[in-house]
Amino acid sequence: MSRYDFSELSKKRPERILTHALKKHAGRNCNGRITSRHRGGGSAKKYRIIDFKRDKREIPASVKAVEYDPNRSARIALVAYADGEKRYILAPVGLRVGDELLASANAEIAPGNSLPLSNIPLGTSIHNIELRPGGGGKIVRSAGAVAQLMARDGNYAQVKLPSGEVRMVHVNCWATIGQVGNTEHENVEIGKAGRRRHMGWRPHVRGTAMNPIDHPHGGGEGRTAGGRNPVSPWGKPTKGAKTRKNARTQRFIVSDRRRKKK
Repeated sequence: MSRYDFSELSKKRPERILTHALKKHAGRNCNGRITSRHRGGGSAKKYRIIDFKRDKREIPASVKAVEYDPNRSARIALVAYADGEKRYILAPVGLRVGDELLASANAEIAPGNSLPLSNIPLGTSIHNIELRPGGGGKIVRSAGAVAQLMARDGNYAQVKLPSGEVRMVHVNCWATIGQVGNTEHENVEIGKAGRRRHMGWRPHVRGTAMNPIDHPHGGGEGRTAGGRNPVSPWGKPTKGAKTRKNARTQRFIVSDRRRKKK
């Protein structure tokens, strides 16, 4: 088991006005039916309201604290604007308490500053990218994630995502400079089942350990490899089958993340 290094965090409680209670649903929808399996329990936590839009433009802000957020893998930064308002943003690599940030079309190309894609130099590392102008950052928001601005052609820019996919995004969409912080997140070993339960995950039982009535992989004398291609409890293929069916946005994908490498 390995743990996080919290040395970079500020020793302060979350900003009360920027948090609210987070009700647990244990993977159930509004009808009480389970739609996400193996969820439930977990430690109590409050939700931190994150400013993904960065719509407070042309007003300088100062970083007051870098904090832990139990709802995401990334660290968050508390910023105070010149007019007195405070907000939480995703903390990029290299951001320190006391740094000055700005969301502006003419902002400096520095970690934490937010600009439209039309004003960001090609090759720059970015995160928290909008998919629709004014819609707020939707992609590249987890710990250690980083995208790269590859090219611009007319009204669209080509962005290489962490998965390797190259996608077209409108040049009026905003993005934040830098890589999302807490890059060591991927190296953390959970180590024990109890720690997983604290995170809100319940046990996952293998299909081959079940009876035939409970799972297509169940049954058989002794241990078996399943006897068929991997499927879900309802018979849907789980490995290798393409599940993306979105003709509306397919045209924005320039290079698929599953492309064969030569």
